[in-house]
Amino acid sequence: MSYDRDEAIRGLQAIIFASDAPCDDERLALVLELPLEEIEGLVEDLTRLMEGSALQIVRLAGGYHMATRPRYARYVQRLREPEPERLSPQALETLAIVAYLGPITRPEIDEIRGVNSTGSVNSLLEKGLVEICGRKEAPGRPFLLRTTTHFLSTFGLNDLNELPELSPSETDFREQLRALVADGAEADEATLMMLEEAEEVAEPAPEEPVEQEPAPEATIAPEGEESP
Repeated sequence: MSYDRDEAIRGLQAIIFASDAPCDDERLALVLELPLEEIEGLVEDLTRLMEGSALQIVRLAGGYHMATRPRYARYVQRLREPEPERLSPQALETLAIVAYLGPITRPEIDEIRGVNSTGSVNSLLEKGLVEICGRKEAPGRPFLLRTTTHFLSTFGLNDLNELPELSPSETDFREQLRALVADGAEADEATLMMLEEAEEVAEPAPEEPVEQEPAPEATIAPEGEESP
């Protein structure tokens, strides 16, 4: 197929820039009216073209997205005030459990954490980091939770296979997750930052220790939380 390659590269740049969400190869091929096999090469050419720019093309959530290079992130942060909201340690621990073990129910999360996680789950739902993906075939048919493409984009992942590996032989999975969360927070504070458009939410109330198996639920109603 004959086409103007320079024009296609510029068109590709415009599409990725204008898109609110990462664009996959199929979508790009459709909009550019080009064969699917041409897209990967065009993206590589565009990446080289943007070398030295403050912007870059990154692979996120199964598609391509235009993002600020890390060295210039501080300028963007100053532009967007107040500072983006950060996840609490409780919410981050809950999110890690959903990411590694999802689809998973809220009572199952409670059992792993040892505390009631309703407030953390609702906070993550409001932020679009987790979503309800069905019901478990169990008494009460509780909701199943999984992470979203918004989660992948926020944490700079293409898919869940890029999550750090945890040893399945370890008996205390919760401690593994807590260590991972602590290491990640120290290594890269930006990982805890939410996207700019997230609305302010109140600090979660303290969690209460789980004393018995929670009753099956039809909805995820807000409850107070208390740190273990």
